[in-house]
Amino acid sequence: MRGLLSVIAVLVSVSSVSAQLAVANEAGLTYGHVHLNVTDMELNKQLWVDHFGGVVVEKGPLTAIRLPNFLVALTERAPTGPSKGTVMDHFGFKVRDMEKFLAKWRAAGYAVDSEFTGAEGQHNAYVTFPDGALVELQEDQGLHVEASGYHIHFWTPEYESLLDWYVEMFGLERRPRGRIETTTNVPGMNMSFGNTQDEHVPSRGRAIDHIGFEVDDLEAFCEALKAKGIEFDVEYREIDSIELKIAFITDPEGTYIELTEGYDAY
Repeated sequence: MRGLLSVIAVLVSVSSVSAQLAVANEAGLTYGHVHLNVTDMELNKQLWVDHFGGVVVEKGPLTAIRLPNFLVALTERAPTGPSKGTVMDHFGFKVRDMEKFLAKWRAAGYAVDSEFTGAEGQHNAYVTFPDGALVELQEDQGLHVEASGYHIHFWTPEYESLLDWYVEMFGLERRPRGRIETTTNVPGMNMSFGNTQDEHVPSRGRAIDHIGFEVDDLEAFCEALKAKGIEFDVEYREIDSIELKIAFITDPEGTYIELTEGYDAY
């Protein structure tokens, strides 16, 4: 009996290590990925592995980095500009030891944009990847890993109505994050919405090209979105070479969104 329990414990341990996406909610929805355009694929893979503890996954033409709570997918293509200045301004991580992380980042020859006290009263910082993807860091000394995905952040004068759109389309609830009142949570990721009077352009083509949600029954979910009046940029389809079912839509402020079924097996 004791031997059987040991085997079960090992299997549970292996499963917890390999399963990177958060457990889906009752609607079968969880956060999936952020997709970056990069000019140097090998450099970017190295940065995500060395500094964030990511694991490289390659299927057919797709390259992705498996991280706690989500994946970062990479396309080797020069972005049309940085993420700053787009509605999808940045995405963020919690890190266990901020000083250690930043020291290693600087030692590798990269700048730290700023350090500050964040909306939740913690030590925060911004770093920018070589092609202009802006990443926010927040210290959490109780984290069980060195770094874990935490939030994505939209900037637009229409931030209230954009939040309402995500709440309605994805069946979410408003839930404040520290001093930020206009946020919601999808399993694995907080989604924050901020006000700005500056013009912010759509995401497609930029350093952060699009964001993604993983859905248990994507075909049915797409039909439900159509019933709500959503028009698709790319209709539901199955891509055998990367073992994914996908569809694409664009939110009202121009952030490109990929819907997937199958990323949870990566």
